[in-house]
Amino acid sequence: MRLSTRIGLAVGLTVPLLVLASGWLLLQLVSRDLHRVEDDHLRKRAAAVVPDALALLRAGANDRPKAADTRERRLYSAALDVGVRVVGPETTYSGGPQPDPSVPLPDHASAPVTVRADGDSWRALSVPVAGARVSGTLWVFAQDTADRAQLHLVRRRVVTTALLAAPLSGLLAWGVAAGAGRPLRRLNRRAAGLDPRTSTARLHHEPTGLTEVDELAATLQTVLARYDAQAVRTGEALDTARSFATAASHELRTPLMSMGTNLDILADHPDLPDPDRTEVLTDLRREHARLLGLLVMLRELGRGDLVEAEALRTVDLPEAADAAVAEARRRAPGARITLDAAPGLTVHGWEPGLRLLLDNLLANALAHGRDAERPAEVTVAVRGAGEQVVITVDDRGPGVPPEARVQIFERFRRGPASTGSGLGLTLVAQQTALHRGSVTVADGPDGTGARFEVRLPRAGGELPGRRDWLIGTVGANRSQSFPKDAS
Repeated sequence: MRLSTRIGLAVGLTVPLLVLASGWLLLQLVSRDLHRVEDDHLRKRAAAVVPDALALLRAGANDRPKAADTRERRLYSAALDVGVRVVGPETTYSGGPQPDPSVPLPDHASAPVTVRADGDSWRALSVPVAGARVSGTLWVFAQDTADRAQLHLVRRRVVTTALLAAPLSGLLAWGVAAGAGRPLRRLNRRAAGLDPRTSTARLHHEPTGLTEVDELAATLQTVLARYDAQAVRTGEALDTARSFATAASHELRTPLMSMGTNLDILADHPDLPDPDRTEVLTDLRREHARLLGLLVMLRELGRGDLVEAEALRTVDLPEAADAAVAEARRRAPGARITLDAAPGLTVHGWEPGLRLLLDNLLANALAHGRDAERPAEVTVAVRGAGEQVVITVDDRGPGVPPEARVQIFERFRRGPASTGSGLGLTLVAQQTALHRGSVTVADGPDGTGARFEVRLPRAGGELPGRRDWLIGTVGANRSQSFPKDAS
């Protein structure tokens, strides 16, 4: 059922009920006012004729017929337009308009009451009449004008008005509702023609002045915008999943083939000499560790591509750096790692990603900041610089040539002596871009080794619109602007 039909039916049922209720209330008020006037008149007439009624009872009790007739005529003359009935111990005198004597009356009516007889209504009032030697009751009657034909006519007209109001008000309400719902029907037709799956067309709505319609249009536009955003994120997630599978199959092929070759050697040569067997097993363990590291790095790269704004919060960077340094010391007990972090430096970011950034910078420094003669020496510093927080990681290794300081952040870019996955610095670049920061590589503070410097805004910001670090490559897509803006 359409809304306009519902409104028409509701109004068509409600209006006659309201008319009937209003008419009933009006009749009750008019009837009460008429009764009040009649009752006041009865009381005045009763007070005026009480002396004559008492004189009449005395004349009747003294057996004086002539005096009684005179008193009776005087009583009826004083009553004027009301009927009177004097009930004595032995006789009853009555005159004027009143109910038939056969109509039963209440025992007493100190306040006016209604008496009905033969289709007529009367207002009746009883007043006790008492003298020294005689007593009785005086009844005063007046026809009930509140129950006359005029009020019956008003009742019929109220009912007639209610019956006419039902269809008329229903049709009028239906017409008004249909006209008011026209913008809603237009909006419905526009929205029905939209299919976000097959078309980029979106809802265009001009304000109509109807708050409900405009609010509904705004809600539809918001829902479609959210659908578009979610569709983009879903597409990115699918691209990331495909890229994960492609990268994993490509990068895992070589170590898996190497592991397969070593397993074939062990299977085909059960009598392999111990030194050769040890070498094959060592190679297997190395390839196995490389596989595990590669899968972990690919997983973290995918997580960074799919992180949502709801995951961001305030992160204490010195605390995260202290935890990363403690873990690095545990993994490399022979290395010398120092930390200089000013307390209270926070950024708005993704805590797992920032920890990943610190872990990979330290892992890179430990891997390349040592030589055969001495253990690695790494210095980590966290300091504030205006609206930014600066993280520096210095090592004592051979450093990074200027021509390679952009390419080292590409996926699977490994140095000649590297045994890693080639994704550690890519994760650093990804997390820096995710937090709207920048990362640069330079010579160490005294010209020895390398310094990696990451600058992160304290307030953070909106996440990048598109994140495809697992899909694309830094060198192909980001090399021009990367040293200034890690995106």
